[in-house]
Parts: sequence; C-alpha cells; structure tokens
Amino acid sequence: MAGAAQQEGTGPVDTRGPDHGTGSRPPRGPADPGERGSGEGAELLDELRAAIGKYVVLPSDEALTAVTLWVAATHIQTVLQHAPRLAVVGPTKGCGKSRVLDVLHETVHQPIMTVNMSTAVLFRIIGKNPRTILVDEADTVFSKAGDNEELRGLLNAGHQRNRPAWRISGPEHKPTPYPTFAMAALASIGDLPDTITDRAVVLRMQKRKPGEKVTPFRSRYATPELNALRDKLAAWLGPLRGTAGRMAPTMPVEDRAADTWEPLVIIADLAGGHWPASARAACVAMTRYEAVQDEQTNLKTRLLRDIHRVFEAHGNPEALSSLDLVTALLQDPDAPWAEHGTNGLNAYHLGRMLRDFDIRPANYRFDKGRQAKGYARNRFLDSWARHCPDLTETTRAHDATTARQAQGKPPAAPAGQLPIGPPGGPASPKRAR
Repeated sequence: MAGAAQQEGTGPVDTRGPDHGTGSRPPRGPADPGERGSGEGAELLDELRAAIGKYVVLPSDEALTAVTLWVAATHIQTVLQHAPRLAVVGPTKGCGKSRVLDVLHETVHQPIMTVNMSTAVLFRIIGKNPRTILVDEADTVFSKAGDNEELRGLLNAGHQRNRPAWRISGPEHKPTPYPTFAMAALASIGDLPDTITDRAVVLRMQKRKPGEKVTPFRSRYATPELNALRDKLAAWLGPLRGTAGRMAPTMPVEDRAADTWEPLVIIADLAGGHWPASARAACVAMTRYEAVQDEQTNLKTRLLRDIHRVFEAHGNPEALSSLDLVTALLQDPDAPWAEHGTNGLNAYHLGRMLRDFDIRPANYRFDKGRQAKGYARNRFLDSWARHCPDLTETTRAHDATTARQAQGKPPAAPAGQLPIGPPGGPASPKRAR
C-alpha cells in the first residue's frame, strides 16, 4: 500500500474544481502527456485488464474495459469533478461479486473494505485526499425501503465534488462541513437503490458457465502481482494529474451518464492506443443496456410503453376510452397490471399513475355517440418522446397528422374510433360538452 500512498497528492485539495486556475481551454482529446502514455499507459492498462480478467469472469468485454478504467481513475480522484460508483450486482450468491472487490482492493488507490459502516465513520475517513470505499454485501445495508437513508444520501452526494455534509461537532457545537467526495464500489445480491445505480457503472454479474475458467485468487501470489500493477498506475498517473484535471473529453452520452463515465474516458484518452475508442464503445453499450433495464423495472415507464402498444393495436385512434384502455392492459398476460393493487389495475389507478406525466382523462364522444372518459393519444406524445425515445421512429408517420394540424392544414383522415369534432380544430380531440 505504501507505493500508492506516496504517489497520491501531497497537500490540500482545491475544492473549487479541476478546471480552476488553468488559464486555458481544456484539452478535448488525448493531450501531449497522453500521447507519451499511448505506449506506457496503453500497455499498462492492457496488463491490468488481463490481470483482472484472470481472476473474475465479467459479463462482457465492455464491462472488463470499464472496470480497468475505473480502477485507474481512483488514482486521480483529487482532480476529478465526479466520483463514479461501481455497482457490482448479481441475482444470487456465487456470481463473483466479492471476488471483484478482492481484486479492486489490491489495485485501487488506498482502499477501505467494509461490509457495514456508519455514516459517522464514513465522514471521517474520506477527508480531502479521499480513499476508495469498497462495500461488500451492500444488499444487507439497504435491505428495506427507507433503511440507511443517511448513508444512501451520503453516497449520492459524494458522486460530485463540493457536496459536503454538515454536522455539529466539538465542545463548541460548531457547524462543520465533512467531505463526501470519494469513489466507491458496492457489491450486492439484487439491485441497489436506483439513486445509486444512476450514478454508477453497473456490472451485472452471473455465475460462471462450466467452460469458463478463472485462476484461483490466493493472496500469497495474487496480492504481490496486483499491488505491483497498482504502484505502476500511481507512478504513471501521478505526473499526469494536472493534465487530467484540465481535460474535457468528448463524450458519447449526456447528463449524469456523461458525469459518471467522464473519469474513465479521461484515463483512456491519457493512455491512447485503442483505449479511447474502447472506452467510448463500452460507455455507449453499458449505458444503453442500463437504460433498457431501468425502463423495464420502472412501472410508470412500463405503463407508457404498454399504452403505446394498445393504441397501435387499435389502429392508433385519436383517443381511447379509459375502460377500453384498462381492459386491453389487463389482457396482457406478461404485464404486471392484473396484479396491480388489490384487484388489478382500474381507471382510478391509471389516472393516478399518468398524472405525473401531466396526462389526464377527459370526456369524449366516440362512435355511435357514445360518451365516456378517455385519453387523447396526442397527450402521450411528449412523454413517449422523453421516456421511451426508441418508440419515436415507429410513431413518426402517424404523428405527421399532428404537425399538419399545427400548421393550419386539414388533417388526413384518421383511422379507428374518432371523437366527434370539426376538421382543422385543435390537436386534441373534441371533448363532449
């Protein structure tokens, strides 16, 4: 551990952020030191990647690339703007989650391993020169909804620099800020709280197949090998901290995903070689996969998708009655709606769930003069575009009708049931009076 400790920063951290005082535009790609590192750095990351892959079977090549870059990023934490979490999750025991933490413990910057930790302890071990937090059996820490909200809040806040936790301390009861910024890896059976995974590079582990072999992890020979790689990382990245702190790499993703992956891409750009392309490919693949997982587990997003399917099955009418919509949703045997609530989804439940998207029912007249509460299809368009963007292409042709109406042109003849109303009117179907 001494080698890594000696290589880390030697003074107070400038908490104003990594771009402070640079006086020049941040480099957007591999900088000159990175070009030098394209031999040394790329080879070192290749070596680290091979060593990690020797002891654990990760779910994909992209995941192995991500873990390698995450380990390296722990050695430049003091200049990063964000501290990505590493969520190592699996459906059952025996998926290799703890073994991942074993390897991380010997390669990351100043690790502290725990299976349980109070927030008071965590406040005091992070400090201005943060250690790397490794939490095994995190499912026991967040076993129930509402458990350890303070710890979860700290882990969420510590994803970004300058989010201290304030506490009263000392005999004078003085308000004192405690740093929260530190990289952390958490291993869990089952998913972690979504506010944590939203700030994490997620490894979804599975049990090894019979043909997948790994080298047994034995401390007597694994630790010296991995510690040597750790010390090489610290020696390589130490002189590049200033460059890393000024870099603003071009990212293939946006928003929080870009915040989380930027430190990994910075490492890749410093290394050069194939790593910049490999890092960005891993970023795109893994963030897309997590977006799909999030949609499938988010009940309200699932509802939007299923309503889109129901409208398509009915020929994309301008509106559907609440009764028809609920009936169609309940008929899907693979959907969760038959078990929703006490007796299954009903119109009241539907209205409450859609209210968060500012979608509300109104009275409409359908075929044969039937009047009923229902939902206009065009009220869903904005939410579909925001929360289910992959559905946009499949609906674009039909939605040309809405665009024509917005331009004051007569709409094309609609298909399916149509609420009664004059052509060329507002985009929404005419409500019954």
